Amino acid sequence: MDIKQIYVDALAPIVGEHLSKEEITKLIEVPNNTEHGDLAFPAFALARVFRKAPQQIASDIAEQISMDNFESVEAVGPYINVFLKRENVANELVSQVLNEGEDYGDLNIGHGEAMTIDMSSPNIAKPMSMGHLRSTVIGNSIANLAEKTGYNPIRINHLGDWGTQFGKLIVAYEKWGDEEQVRKDPINELVKLYVEFHERAEENPELDDEARAVFKRLEDGDQEMIELWTWFKDESLKEFQKVYDMLNIEFDSYNGEAFYNDKMQAVIDELESKNITKIDQGATIVDLEEENLPPALIKKSDGATLYVTRDLAAAIYRYNTYNFAKNVYVVGNEQSVHFKQLKAVLDKLGYEWYKDMTHVPFGLITLNGKKLSTRKGKIVLLEQVLNDAITLATEQINEKNPDLPNKEQVAHQVGVGAVVFHDLKTDRMNNFDFNLKDIVQFEGETGPYVQYTFARSMSMIRKYDKEISNDTIVKLNDTYSWEVIKKIADYSRIVENAIERFEPSLVAKYVIQLAQQFNKYYANVRILNDDDQLESRMALVKAVTIVIKDALNLLGVEAPEEM
Repeated sequence: MDIKQIYVDALAPIVGEHLSKEEITKLIEVPNNTEHGDLAFPAFALARVFRKAPQQIASDIAEQISMDNFESVEAVGPYINVFLKRENVANELVSQVLNEGEDYGDLNIGHGEAMTIDMSSPNIAKPMSMGHLRSTVIGNSIANLAEKTGYNPIRINHLGDWGTQFGKLIVAYEKWGDEEQVRKDPINELVKLYVEFHERAEENPELDDEARAVFKRLEDGDQEMIELWTWFKDESLKEFQKVYDMLNIEFDSYNGEAFYNDKMQAVIDELESKNITKIDQGATIVDLEEENLPPALIKKSDGATLYVTRDLAAAIYRYNTYNFAKNVYVVGNEQSVHFKQLKAVLDKLGYEWYKDMTHVPFGLITLNGKKLSTRKGKIVLLEQVLNDAITLATEQINEKNPDLPNKEQVAHQVGVGAVVFHDLKTDRMNNFDFNLKDIVQFEGETGPYVQYTFARSMSMIRKYDKEISNDTIVKLNDTYSWEVIKKIADYSRIVENAIERFEPSLVAKYVIQLAQQFNKYYANVRILNDDDQLESRMALVKAVTIVIKDALNLLGVEAPEEM
């Protein structure tokens, strides 16, 4: 149910000749002060048409509005403020939520078409650090939102399993590595070797040349190099899976960079056959000067391919395989030029579907104000952070509810959920400094606060101990329930905005506000009081649980029924 639509439908017969329903919808405002009405329409937009002062237009329109759905209609200066019939809206909305359940707020924007989502994409032979959190959880939430809005989401983990870094790692392993140590603790040992390589290469730059030569052997199919690369990759995937299991995230494809090795020559041939490339100092490039972009480097002078070549092959493969309506890349903001180059080259190739490709950038996570870097050994392991969050959640549960059954499971849901929620409530493009103790709190604008609101609601439903019928006639008109009802009514609009802007923070902020409104309701109204409105109040409580749980699900956060 869209509350705005009630007002749009009332205004359309009066101003429909001059404004479309879409234009009316955009003009309608929600007053900051509820004393000024539930909705307001500014008459300024009609001043030129009617050639009257906006105040007079507002007064004229107010007199013509049908009162079927409104308690009152007031012309206040140039605004027409309306107060909705609360009981009518409450009854219709709660009934809709109870009957639709988890489908409430569903939209069919995608019409079942594919949305490929390139997300997470850790590098082989390196642990998953906090630096991988954003792409992973933002991508997963976008996939959940895509499904909610009628797309078929395809989660792609484009593994960093190729490139010069493998030359560096193999050189380091062969020079200073110990096979037994690596087999015992693969990722940590490989990271130590990788960091050691960079430290030594600063004093001995010839190591970089050795690494390039070794990577060329790998590219050329050298059996010894491939065996080492495969070993590093298999061990890495086992470690990654531990984190994905903790986050409850699955992928439809793990096709990483290496998957496109045999697909790049076709792209290079096509670029050359269409005279799009040129040779510059022995390297093959696509000149993008007209697009105000640096040239796209397709092939180095030694024949090695680069990221753009690989991503061109990947984009073409994805289109041919999935026929995507949208191809989304959830990758840090520092890669924005790369994706502009990628789209520009696809445009030159004549692939119109490049317009359906979107780079979804995001800001950095810092620790004590400093950027994290694997190369320099400044690594904060994601698995460790999640485990620490679970420990903090366990401590709070022991303090607040020591007899809680399934404590370990709930602590996992709360701890992991706190980390994910905190990331997603931050505007995607904003940087944020990470402080775990602030995040795993049951108070404030946190994931555990929202989860606790859900658990509190479920506790009331258990205490009520009666079936809450989907057909309950809801008769609520008090101010506190009305604020909750208006917030629930706004859910589908939030979902639509979130997928259109690829901005999960809109859902996170929404569900915080819904929890806050509900907790005000809980604090000011005796919900379980046995009177003639008890059934109505419990129907609203159930509606709240449905929306909170679904919103958390869109964020990839679980909703424990007890905390």
